[in-house]
Amino acid sequence: MRRHRSNQVIRSESDTESDTDAETMKCISCKEEYGSRDAGTCKECYEEASETEEELKREIEDLKAKVAFLRFWSPLDHAHRGSTTTPGPFFSDVVLIASDDGSPGFPPVLVPANKAVLVNRSPVFKAMLENEMEESRSGTIKVSDVSYDALRAFVNYLYTAEACLDEQMACDLLVLAEKYQVKHLKGYCEKFLVSKLNWDNSLMSYAFAHQHNAKLVLDAALCLITDNMDKLTKREEYIELVEKDPRLVVEIYEAYLSKQVNTAAHKDCSMKS
Repeated sequence: MRRHRSNQVIRSESDTESDTDAETMKCISCKEEYGSRDAGTCKECYEEASETEEELKREIEDLKAKVAFLRFWSPLDHAHRGSTTTPGPFFSDVVLIASDDGSPGFPPVLVPANKAVLVNRSPVFKAMLENEMEESRSGTIKVSDVSYDALRAFVNYLYTAEACLDEQMACDLLVLAEKYQVKHLKGYCEKFLVSKLNWDNSLMSYAFAHQHNAKLVLDAALCLITDNMDKLTKREEYIELVEKDPRLVVEIYEAYLSKQVNTAAHKDCSMKS
């Protein structure tokens, strides 16, 4: 009888230990203990993993866009789409010339390219080179209001979907991307400019974005400006903007008033609830 009771005590203690182990488990990521009701990972690791997953999804989408941008036109595309038209003509080489390049007495430096690439990347180049326009006949495309460095970077991007950017180069390339309807490059430059946005350059960025239809930069700059309206009138750029383009100043104040109304309405709803 004593042995039997002893065994019972031992079993109950082991059962208690197993129950305790079941209540607390270790996270498979950080090895910290967490409640048994959670599954697999602790709350902190789960949230971190969710954020990482979202970042990876964004990177994948960017890579897909890059691959789609770099994809060359192929005669098989016509067959796949059921088109009865013959494949496009064979495109020879072409050179681009920057109008702002070249010192007095020296010829401008040419930027060589391939017509097939230009046609594939830009609908504007496509219209130029597939029709009997001067650029198609001469094999020379003159690009106005651009430096040689910017034009070379632009052509390089058409081949590689990569560019070494600073704020000035991003602006120059965005202008070219808008002009030649290279959407992938325009988005690339906009993301860079948004990452460099601050209070000091917000007004100039807003005016630039408005001029070149860069909505991503426009919205980000406007949000920053309306968050700091008390400092706005003290800026030299503000005075210049009032003189050069008062319409933009009106738009800024309209956006600010709309934001104030929405904020007040949100507060009223919160108080009522």
